[in-house]
Amino acid sequence: MVFEGNNKVRRKIYQAIEGLTDDELNGKPKSGGWSPKQILEHLTLMETYIAAKILEELKNPESERASKKILLTGSRTAKVELPEPTKPTEQYMNAAEIKEGLHNSRIYLLDVYESCSEEALRNKSMVHPTIGPIPLIQWFPLIGIYEKCHLKQLRKTIDELKMNGTATITAGDFDS
Repeated sequence: MVFEGNNKVRRKIYQAIEGLTDDELNGKPKSGGWSPKQILEHLTLMETYIAAKILEELKNPESERASKKILLTGSRTAKVELPEPTKPTEQYMNAAEIKEGLHNSRIYLLDVYESCSEEALRNKSMVHPTIGPIPLIQWFPLIGIYEKCHLKQLRKTIDELKMNGTATITAGDFDS
């Protein structure tokens, strides 16, 4: 199944945040970086963004067939500028809101996949900022690989928050 790896990673993400308070989810490590909430919000936004871009590319008559790429691991060493719609906010969110966002983005991705023919997904492509053109069919498992990278970041962030006691949270850190 196309989503087997994605679902496995998503379960691990849910397990990683199990038992965290809303303040812990929204807390930023003292060393800097995103809060667990921001990491998860980014994943939600990225999954939704990619699904929408796949739909756009399916309608694009100029979209060309790309050769299949080998997608073994995700690496966060290659830094690229995030598309604006995928950047997390400073808005405080509770665990239920975060999980609902993750759930909704996955449902949207599944809807996109189920609404398309596999032939169309194989015959059109979308450009990845570091890999180049990738067949649309491969973007679905690529999301799982991407989430796996961020799962490592999430665990590291949670560990740092727990080691350093309370997270850095001030009333001014969040939008209303």
